[in-house]
Amino acid sequence: MAQEKDKIRVGILRGGDGEHYHISLRKGSDVISHFHEHLYDKYKPVDILVDKEGVWHIKGVPVEPSKLLYKVDVVWNLSHPRFSNILESHSVKSVGVPAFSNFFGISRKMLEDRMRKIGINMPKHLLLPAYQEDFDGPKDKYAIKKAKEVFEKFGAPWIVKSFTPDSNMGIHLAKTFDELVRGIMDGIEHEKSILVEELIPGKVTPVHSVSNFRNQDVYVFPCLPAGMAPGFSKEEKEQLISTAKNLHKHIGVEHYLKLDFVLTPRGKIYLLGMDSTPDLRQDSHFHQVCESVGTKMHKVVENILEKVL
Repeated sequence: MAQEKDKIRVGILRGGDGEHYHISLRKGSDVISHFHEHLYDKYKPVDILVDKEGVWHIKGVPVEPSKLLYKVDVVWNLSHPRFSNILESHSVKSVGVPAFSNFFGISRKMLEDRMRKIGINMPKHLLLPAYQEDFDGPKDKYAIKKAKEVFEKFGAPWIVKSFTPDSNMGIHLAKTFDELVRGIMDGIEHEKSILVEELIPGKVTPVHSVSNFRNQDVYVFPCLPAGMAPGFSKEEKEQLISTAKNLHKHIGVEHYLKLDFVLTPRGKIYLLGMDSTPDLRQDSHFHQVCESVGTKMHKVVENILEKVL
């Protein structure tokens, strides 16, 4: 193990403002834990927190971003893309959050327009802002009003998601108007924005890709169905991998990308979501695909850092 002073200091930047604040905190915690468990012989994680007021902290002490150059060797940004610009302006090396990472929220239409130009389909959707009692009136009337707006735009079944800290909470499948209203009501209770999407039937799978790995400019991991989902034929796998690789290049991903696809019975691919940060928990889908090709998650992490340092 390297001496403490010889270790590469990796700042784990998390927090910031906005609805993804708590999600950023959780992701940062996962990354810090992963470094301690698997990479501590060479790397030292340094927790950098940006609070909701925009103040940066290291170990609880406020710090100016301009001072980070003397406290860390590289920063892994798990917060907002604009922080990567701040780091760059101060000559701090970083694994950045690309601008597209926020497109599924406030800029979803921009992403849809861009995907349409390259032949990538996305489900129809309606994004409902966080409920405000003074402005929106009674909750029940608001939920019915918004359900009618969804119903007029596209039909059932619907997926109703609220942007909660836990991505597994606040998700509903609604097949009737009443179920849609109840799903929106639940989103109101979470006090977050609500995304209502059309449900696309088919085989759902995450596809992971990494830049400059295993002597490939874009390495796409095998299509491994999540949970008990049905498998894919050779042709379907080739179709999904080719689409993932093309999308990785088109967006200009620097490091890592996870794409959530659904493949319809007619062979049409829809993009359901994307993420630029690997899930480093031991029970994650990314862990499974790494194991399936004889590598470890920390090897991928190290590969990413080596390309930045």
